[in-house]
Amino acid sequence: MRTVNMHEAKTQLSRLVEQAVKGAPFIIARAGKPLVKVVPLGPDETAGRGRLGFLAGEIAVPDDFDRMGGQ
Repeated sequence: MRTVNMHEAKTQLSRLVEQAVKGAPFIIARAGKPLVKVVPLGPDETAGRGRLGFLAGEIAVPDDFDRMGGQ
């Protein structure tokens, strides 16, 4: 697994994240000491995000919502 220093991680973050998503996780180190490992999220960790309508029937929007504030 590749180890990159903090400066390289900051300047190349987009490229490094793209590589991690494609299966090449990496470690970020400061002064040679490993701090964090960057790995892609698995399908179970991203499931359910962005679901539309998940609160349907749980909340009510008043008819005058767009006139709130007395305008």
